[in-house]
Amino acid sequence: SVPATKIEITVSCRNLLDLDTFSKSDPMVVLYTQSQASQEWREFGRTEVIDNTLNPDFVRKFVLDYFFEEKQKLRFDVYNVDSKTNISKPDFLGQAFLALGEVIGGQGSRVERPLTIGAEPQTFSIFSRDSNPPPQAFSTSRGVPGKKCGTILLTAEELSNCRDIATMQLCANKLDKKDFFGKSDPFLVFYRSNEDGTFTICHKTEVVKNTLNPVWQPFSIPVRALCNGDYDRTVKIDVYDWDRNGSHDFIGEFTTSYRELSKAQNQFTVYEVLNPRKKCKKKKYVNSGTVTLLSFSVDSEFTFVDYIKGGTQLNFTVAIDFTASNGNPLQPTSLHYMSPYQLSAYAMALKAVGEIIQDYDSDKLFPAYGFGAKLPPEGRISHQFPLNNNDEDPNCVGIEGVLESYFQSLRTVQLYGPTYFAPVINQVARTAAKISDGSQYYVLLIITDGVISDMTQTKEAIVSVSLRRRAWQGGVGSAPVTAMEELDGDEVRVSSRGRYAERDIVQFVPFRDYVDRSGNQVLSMARLAKDVLAEIPEQLLSYMRTRDIQPRPPPPANSSPTPAPEQPSAHLHTHC
Repeated sequence: SVPATKIEITVSCRNLLDLDTFSKSDPMVVLYTQSQASQEWREFGRTEVIDNTLNPDFVRKFVLDYFFEEKQKLRFDVYNVDSKTNISKPDFLGQAFLALGEVIGGQGSRVERPLTIGAEPQTFSIFSRDSNPPPQAFSTSRGVPGKKCGTILLTAEELSNCRDIATMQLCANKLDKKDFFGKSDPFLVFYRSNEDGTFTICHKTEVVKNTLNPVWQPFSIPVRALCNGDYDRTVKIDVYDWDRNGSHDFIGEFTTSYRELSKAQNQFTVYEVLNPRKKCKKKKYVNSGTVTLLSFSVDSEFTFVDYIKGGTQLNFTVAIDFTASNGNPLQPTSLHYMSPYQLSAYAMALKAVGEIIQDYDSDKLFPAYGFGAKLPPEGRISHQFPLNNNDEDPNCVGIEGVLESYFQSLRTVQLYGPTYFAPVINQVARTAAKISDGSQYYVLLIITDGVISDMTQTKEAIVSVSLRRRAWQGGVGSAPVTAMEELDGDEVRVSSRGRYAERDIVQFVPFRDYVDRSGNQVLSMARLAKDVLAEIPEQLLSYMRTRDIQPRPPPPANSSPTPAPEQPSAHLHTHC
């Protein structure tokens, strides 16, 4: 997948340990990233060594691909490097663990963390400070565990060339007729080519019903998503006829590139739509129609990181399905079943998604609800009850607090039914409607087995709240998912009473598709969270654009790094 953007991390340290006898320490920072698959730490890069200081401001930056939907774990190790020519045995000065999302979600995209010295021996790859021979691993000398080691200060900046947004409009003429009782319902699918020759989907247009000469609405796509910075990379466009059952008919395809598209800004460019199978079978085959590029422009727009850096908070709300269709929580077949060895399917999904999104909510207070249960003591059926049993304040502290309240509710309520989504959707919508300045964006995670009993009311709620600051993500279980997929407006926008949702605000992800066959739960949940959260950045941007809400200027840092007097020229920033 293509990252949302590229982030440049600037590193400073304050009040480091002084381990040199006749001078101050000579610090260097090494960044490690963690593989989601193997959980191994791998060196990503290192700063320069700055001589004789306990308060370094490093010039060398770390440029990382940023994926909002992933938990990108980082480890910063700080060393004292004595030798001018070879790193023979550096002293370990401390380390800090955090996620990239914590840096971006910090006030003004800045964070300060204490450096600590753990109990495990540190390993470090060495090489000359002035050359790059193969690294050699060894154990470093260490400070004293538990001793104050100073702090590390991290600042995140988005690279400026990641802001380019391409806007285009296309139409088609004389496409092949695919429907027996009509014409065709055409839509376009854009694919970006990969280095290994494969293709990755990057955009779908809307469906235009019953026509062979469709005109699609103008749409915008980040240039990085279209070509990942390579302007000559092949972009393939497939033309399909939409079918309700999902078995869309292939009409044809054509290829282009970002550079070719951008050259056509002042003139119509016509592409022949070709169907390779028809071309092989029919000698007189010409094409399956044509597609015309009506307009193409490139602008720099505000990004998701701009809004987060300006203080926009993601207000995360959880709603969990307590209906009887989930199965008896005491039985291993239940989605609520908690064995002594692992979390339930619901708890795993909640933890995987919540641990990522909590980095973008400063107060870490999350409203959490249940629905479809009988509540004690009188057995009242509720479709919107706080998991913490506090009607006045449904907030739970952190994702661990949500899990604790969820487990407590499982022990006290009776799973019942039916499965109503609309009450909890409308509850969150009422809260979201109170804030209209762009400082909050509401995300509702509904964890459910896929059964739904109030489809009409749920559609009405989704259409209504598409006008507000909310995204809805949901779906765990093995029940038929046709209804849930109908609510996910990727292909056909949700409608109710003749009104269509203004934006696609629903993302449905079936849990069963993410169970790793090798039994690696960590990897399974990472994949699940990635797809559940994938659309949130664009959903937020879509709302802000339609309401003409610009990001606020980044707030001042609580404590800015104090320039170190012994190195006045080292505090450099290359902001793009």
